[in-house]
Amino acid sequence: MARYFRAAAVAALATAVFAAAPTCGPNSPCPESAPCCSAYGQCGVGAYCLGGCDPLFSHTLKSCVPAPACKTQDYKLKSLSDVADISDYLGDASEANWQVSGKPVVYNSNSLLLTMAPDTVGTLMASTHYVWYGKISATMTSSQGQGVVTAFIMMSDVRDEIDFEFVGTDTEHVQTNFYSQGVTNYNNGGNVSASNTVSTTHTYTIDWTPDKIDWIVDGNILRTKKRSETWNSTSNRYDFPQTPSRIMLSLWPAGLASNGKGTVDWAGGLINWNSPYMQNGYYYAMVSDVNVQCYDPPSGANTPGSKAYIYTDAAGTNNTVEITNSLVVLKGLSGTGENPGTDTSTQTTKSGSKPSATPESVPGVSGAGARGDDTAGAAAVSGSGTASGTTSVATGSSGFTQGGGSSNKSGASSRVDEKVSGSVFAVIVAIVVALCW
Repeated sequence: MARYFRAAAVAALATAVFAAAPTCGPNSPCPESAPCCSAYGQCGVGAYCLGGCDPLFSHTLKSCVPAPACKTQDYKLKSLSDVADISDYLGDASEANWQVSGKPVVYNSNSLLLTMAPDTVGTLMASTHYVWYGKISATMTSSQGQGVVTAFIMMSDVRDEIDFEFVGTDTEHVQTNFYSQGVTNYNNGGNVSASNTVSTTHTYTIDWTPDKIDWIVDGNILRTKKRSETWNSTSNRYDFPQTPSRIMLSLWPAGLASNGKGTVDWAGGLINWNSPYMQNGYYYAMVSDVNVQCYDPPSGANTPGSKAYIYTDAAGTNNTVEITNSLVVLKGLSGTGENPGTDTSTQTTKSGSKPSATPESVPGVSGAGARGDDTAGAAAVSGSGTASGTTSVATGSSGFTQGGGSSNKSGASSRVDEKVSGSVFAVIVAIVVALCW
């Protein structure tokens, strides 16, 4: 299961290739010049300030763009018309319900494939609308093979997380898990049964209320976790997912040789890029439908509006979430939550030249790799691919982390994760491929 370490060699390589991005974490917020703390623990602007932006380690709580509020809807995933690449999406959830890194493919005009070709870090689709309690279902199949992991999860910007996770060497079970602010607890996980997750389409449901979580397969409740069972007397709080979260669907290569042994072993071994389980040159998992039923905000919630979620305090708990009418759409990838119209890509100095250094704008494209491996669960967080329309070419120039982070939050213990995941190996692939592309 996991361990946390600093990948110094990878960070050094990234620094040598790309301009170094400022880092963020406990007692180290982002600077004003690059105010938004990404899920990688790096600071930037643009996409750094959208989904996955951690307000607690950003320059201020307002640096991140307000998170679009929950929308009850049945999403039939039949085309890419509703999917925007991470490098194109500027925060307008009315124009795209899904944000993607990697390469999804339309299949039979009735579903999408999450694909993972050799030398890539797979595909991540994340909802642009958040859910603050609700019933979320995904109708899907998993991929197969050692080192291959499929995931359907909920992940908040402060790393609350609820997981369904499919390890490619076990097609008869699904791993379930939950995390509060990314803190590892070995008692949180549990397997549930699901017959042949590769060839049989199942509907997996997370029914999440302020009091409990149900993990459901094909309408059958297979696991329940009550909030009352999660009290942490040390931190004096409930270690229970309680903050607005994005829906994330991902396929990623946990079994890369560049990853830690703990992750490779957990994923069933090293990935085989010549596997008979690959079709058309890639591993794949199919998703045909995502259904979202929004629940009411918790009792006592601060709700002066109805359009977006913001945090009002660095505790990052449900009583610090406010529902507001303040929707923010960036005007370019140099914008931030506080300055959405800023676009330094067009700015010039008095001599007519552009500034010599500008902050990073898309996580995982450049500057990635300054943070260590960290995974407490199955969550895939923002990365980026090479954009073309609403999809990105699967060149490996994207990165996303699976799970929690390496940070302290108010009332939470240190995020020292013991199951290594996608952060560093994604960075290695991204850098190497970028050098060769």
